[in-house]
Amino acid sequence: MSARTTGPATERSHLRLDTEKLFAARLQAVRARPYLATALFAMHVVESRRVPTMAVDRHWRCYVSPGFVDRTPEEELASVWVHEVSHLLRDHARRGDLAMRALGLEGPADRLRVNLAADCEINDDAFGDGLVRPADAVYPSTLGLAEDGLMEDYLRQFTLGTEYLRLVWLECGSGADGLEREWELGPDGAHGLADHERDLVRFRVARGILAKPGDTPAGWRRWAEQAFHPPQPWRQLLAAAIRSTIAAAGAGADYSYGRPARRSTSLPRVVLPSLRHRPPRVTVVVDTSGSVSDAELGIALLETAAILRAVDGRRELVSVISCDAAARTVRQAADGSGLALVGGGGTDLRTGFAAALARRPAPDVLVVLTDGQTPWPSAAPPCRTVVGLFPRRRPVNEDDPDYVPDDPPSWAKTVTLG
Repeated sequence: MSARTTGPATERSHLRLDTEKLFAARLQAVRARPYLATALFAMHVVESRRVPTMAVDRHWRCYVSPGFVDRTPEEELASVWVHEVSHLLRDHARRGDLAMRALGLEGPADRLRVNLAADCEINDDAFGDGLVRPADAVYPSTLGLAEDGLMEDYLRQFTLGTEYLRLVWLECGSGADGLEREWELGPDGAHGLADHERDLVRFRVARGILAKPGDTPAGWRRWAEQAFHPPQPWRQLLAAAIRSTIAAAGAGADYSYGRPARRSTSLPRVVLPSLRHRPPRVTVVVDTSGSVSDAELGIALLETAAILRAVDGRRELVSVISCDAAARTVRQAADGSGLALVGGGGTDLRTGFAAALARRPAPDVLVVLTDGQTPWPSAAPPCRTVVGLFPRRRPVNEDDPDYVPDDPPSWAKTVTLG
């Protein structure tokens, strides 16, 4: 977090970790960000002279350099505590692994990109209100990027050039980018948290944030909503559609010079493009009738954002239709803050199905998010269909108290939302 560092090799070997100062800084962080208290106290401190500053592994251990603690003011250490625990709460290790695979990245240099992108997600609203802004922290503006993005968004927007060589000292550990370091204790080391323990910490922090949402920054509120209502695993749900798209002759694929074909090695002076498969085109039909609550519409926005991540953030592949008794709008997907859902009348999603299938190019996958109180098409669409149902204890129809809606048709994959 701070570039005011001498390397571990030059650090005084006799210097001991000043735990009193370090833990006083943690208390200052708790006073400034009380909703993070559970997570801050869940990290186990490991003294290490092999890290330049402070770093975390994916098992919630915090490695601390004695020299860094010695030369860093207590109020700045408090900010570093918040920064490091943010990597763990936001699960940057797992997300970094997924992003690396999705973008075809590999090696330490690309892991550094992940680390920088994760820092941008954290730092744009982490400081102030009781926490100092570390002078050498990386912000979106440091990389010439806009604020309020996610790590995955930032990762696609920059590459490591010579202008970023001054940032190579960054060492936030596998908890920030997923790459395990040789100085980490690993999954079998002492004092690491198991998967269910990490999830419990995240749940308790998210519950605390949602209890008083007005006291937290927008980035943390967005994280808490997703942690409290985890979206469906859309990568898995769309996987069958991806396979069928790829299997179709000439479908779902295009040539790209971004990664040369393997045959290029046999033709030294010729660069051949490689065949790259694209994710499927997805149309999302959202039930915006009067029987769907605002909270459920919020879940629909979270699910739409998760679908967008499942197709590697390619907004041109995801369109959204708001539908009550009529299909209201068709637009490309945006994040939760930029997508408006309109409606409020009766429910007939058949119009939404018709509008979706009229799209050109046609969707490979149709996702319908609804409470199920709707007539369904009589015939299966010519594309794979997933129905996400908002849970209902019982159907509601003021004109017919005995009303029982039809179940989603058998040709659709059905999942429960929320």
